[in-house]
Amino acid sequence: MEKKVAFYTLGCKLNFSETSTIARNFQEEGFERVDFSEVADMYVINTCSVTDNADKRFKTIVKQAQKANPDAFVAAIGCYAQLKPEELAAVDGVDLVLGATEKFKITDYINDILSRPERNRGMGEIHSCEIEDADFYVGSYAIGDRTRAFLKVQDGCDYKCTYCTIPLARGISRSDTLDNVLKNAAEISAQGIKEIVLTGVNIGDYGKGEFGNKKHEHTFLELVKALDEVDGIHRLRISSIEPNLLKNETIDFVARSNCFVPHFHIPLQSGSDAILKLMRRRYLRNLYVERVARIREVMPHACIGVDVIVGFPGETDEHFLETYHFLNELDISYLHVFTYSERDNTTAANMDGVVPKNIRSKRSKMLRGLSAKKRRAFYESQIETERTVLFEGENKEGYIRGFTENYIKVKTPWNPSLVNTLHKIELSGIDEDGLMRLNFVNDEVEV
Repeated sequence: MEKKVAFYTLGCKLNFSETSTIARNFQEEGFERVDFSEVADMYVINTCSVTDNADKRFKTIVKQAQKANPDAFVAAIGCYAQLKPEELAAVDGVDLVLGATEKFKITDYINDILSRPERNRGMGEIHSCEIEDADFYVGSYAIGDRTRAFLKVQDGCDYKCTYCTIPLARGISRSDTLDNVLKNAAEISAQGIKEIVLTGVNIGDYGKGEFGNKKHEHTFLELVKALDEVDGIHRLRISSIEPNLLKNETIDFVARSNCFVPHFHIPLQSGSDAILKLMRRRYLRNLYVERVARIREVMPHACIGVDVIVGFPGETDEHFLETYHFLNELDISYLHVFTYSERDNTTAANMDGVVPKNIRSKRSKMLRGLSAKKRRAFYESQIETERTVLFEGENKEGYIRGFTENYIKVKTPWNPSLVNTLHKIELSGIDEDGLMRLNFVNDEVEV
């Protein structure tokens, strides 16, 4: 009888792309993939350690697996598994913990454990490398639904931001070969998927470590230009890129490209130069202003998202208000707001000027309110404009939803024939749920 495996992914798009590739490896070994809520023989949890919350959720997810099947084999992989393997192995019910490089050989480890005459259930066997050994690249891509795929092009990071554990969890910056990225993109396109989202830890650093050395064989701009020529791709989206690595040449190319959409997500983290320096970010706020201005100059309708951290050590009320006013005046479309949480083995965890948690929470709430205002203003600016929408596959309360090329979420009454199709539409207004209504410009599928 075919064994069943289920996956749960915490964290970023990069984790989702790797889970998908690992799942395909299981299927090649004869496993049937099922939903995490179903009874399975094996549960694999891909962990994240960017925030405190992801750490805490792990135990809950293990209990969920045990409830579905108390006799199941439970494995933990991913960033938290690399950073704190002993902690995960000690969780009741966990059988296997794999670090940054070992996770891609998970079926080998499981076959070895299951082949033993006797084994101790729930003892949490650990296989975790020194992070310096995570110096090779494993390509992957995720197909979450029929409309969009996450394509991993880069892994690891050489930056030393004082709050971040990612270099400790994923190792040095390294890239997929350009040929392999193009091959994966073509494979995705051949499956009828209309949109590819480029993902990685620091994708603007693409090209470093492409052939196992620190030299840049290709640049991010060269990657973008090559992908724009792949047959069959309708949309390409850049997930997140550092402002110092988003060059004007890339912005200008996206503006005139065949496939790249006018949507940028650019981490800021703070609108105060003093805090940016404490964070050891590689830019100051003036550079950020320049990047936003350049995007607006060549793509006035572009969507611009921003990451920001509140409550970093040393962030006074004055620093926070500096960030708030900076973002309020900046022509951006939405914010992803992160409340700072102390991470072990980071420089920031030992800094003076710790911000009380209730103050962090208050600041986070203020910026989330600002984000809602910014998104509303961006949506209002797009009313009566013509866009192209890619419809998704879920029936939500009688509506089908989708995203325009500039990342506006729209809805229209459910019609299964619209799933995974691109249509020219006019944005007609904003509903009470914050999504945009639309009128079809014609009844024909655009592509």
